[in-house]
Amino acid sequence: MDISSYVLLSQEQALRRRMDIVANNLANTSTVGFRREQPMFREYVERADEAIIDDAKPTSFVLDFRAIHDMTPGAFQPTGNPLDVMIEGPGYLAVELPDGAGTAYTRAGFVSILETGELATAGGQRLLDEGGQPIMVPPEEAGRVSIAADGSVMGAGGPLGRLAVTVFDDESGLAPTGDGLYSGAQGRVLPAEETKLRSGGVEGSNVQPIVETTAMIDILRSYQNSVRMTESLNDMRKRALDRLGRVG
Repeated sequence: MDISSYVLLSQEQALRRRMDIVANNLANTSTVGFRREQPMFREYVERADEAIIDDAKPTSFVLDFRAIHDMTPGAFQPTGNPLDVMIEGPGYLAVELPDGAGTAYTRAGFVSILETGELATAGGQRLLDEGGQPIMVPPEEAGRVSIAADGSVMGAGGPLGRLAVTVFDDESGLAPTGDGLYSGAQGRVLPAEETKLRSGGVEGSNVQPIVETTAMIDILRSYQNSVRMTESLNDMRKRALDRLGRVG
């Protein structure tokens, strides 16, 4: 296999990576709080010591670098539940993983009260406050709880705690773990004056199906072009070998 085949192979691997991400975006069109991903690639240049001409010495390959999140907010979706919240701006709600296995983060703001009195997500993960502790709602306050714009959980007798909204300077370090949860490190909890929550609904996915479908078609056409180029190179090699055979 010559260098041109390796270059085409690197391109096809990048196209497959793009297709995987686009397919995942489309699969999460209706996932609350989901933010579409975009792949990032880098050029990797390899220089050959020997080549027929100088211009042929550097060879560019496609290097899969990472995927980043599209920070465009999703639309507000009213739910009728006054405890449900949408984060307006950057940040994630902090939740406790089962069995105290650590902290995860989500933008899916479905909020309910467990039988034990703690605030939790739709998946049953307990929501955490600024100090990393669950927020307890007394039984007598269960039907009179509201969440203020700064994240304060208010009962009839006053504040019961404040939801932690965590931001990350580099969101590429966030890794999806399923069920709308992400794992990450080096996050920073926003103070009350910087926290902006909207209650009574949740954030919809920011995926636009038409955009993703168009991208999928573009990827398919690029892959077909790459395959045609590979076939052309193979035909050229066969013709060259046939001519060399006749000369011999």
